[in-house]
This record gives sequence, structure tokens and C-alpha cells, in this order.
Amino acid sequence: MKPQVCNDKKCPFHGEVRVRGRKLEGVVVSDKMDKTVTVKIERMHYVPKYERYERRTSKIHAHNPACINAKEGDHVVIMECRRLSKTKSFVVVEVKRRR
Repeated sequence: MKPQVCNDKKCPFHGEVRVRGRKLEGVVVSDKMDKTVTVKIERMHYVPKYERYERRTSKIHAHNPACINAKEGDHVVIMECRRLSKTKSFVVVEVKRRR
């Protein structure tokens, strides 16, 4: 699915924001904010003492451009960009699987 044209200045495809740095995959757990989604990132962390792995999660706020329009439950790819607000340094670049 190709992104549609939008007038969002913070869109990585049609705006002025350039992506660089980390590329993460996760699930959208909230889309209640305006143009922002909360993405849950799961990763495995090794604990040397017990010689086992534990699951750790992080919640990251990401900008959700109108042309992508990710919803709650979607599997998305987010990429790091310049600081967009106090809590946002990531932008949604692709929806892997819709809910």
C-alpha cells in the first residue's frame, strides 16, 4: 500500500522531516492522541546470573502522518528522526500488518 499525498510538515515522505538512526518494529497500543501513536516495543534481554532471557517492553510515542494513519492493533515500523516535540523522536514509516 503506497502512502497518499498529505500536507503534514512532519511527514517523512511529503514533509521536511528526514529519518535516521534506529529502526524499530512494534504494535500500536494507543491512537487517541492527535497525530501521535504509542508503540509497544518488545525485546529479549539476557540475564547472565540465571543464564536465561527475559522479555522487556518499552512504550514509544511516534508521529502518525495522515497518509499512513496507523490504528490501534497495527504492526508498524518506526524510525528515529529529529525531536518533534517533548516526547516524540520517532515517526511511523510503514504499517506491516493492519489489525
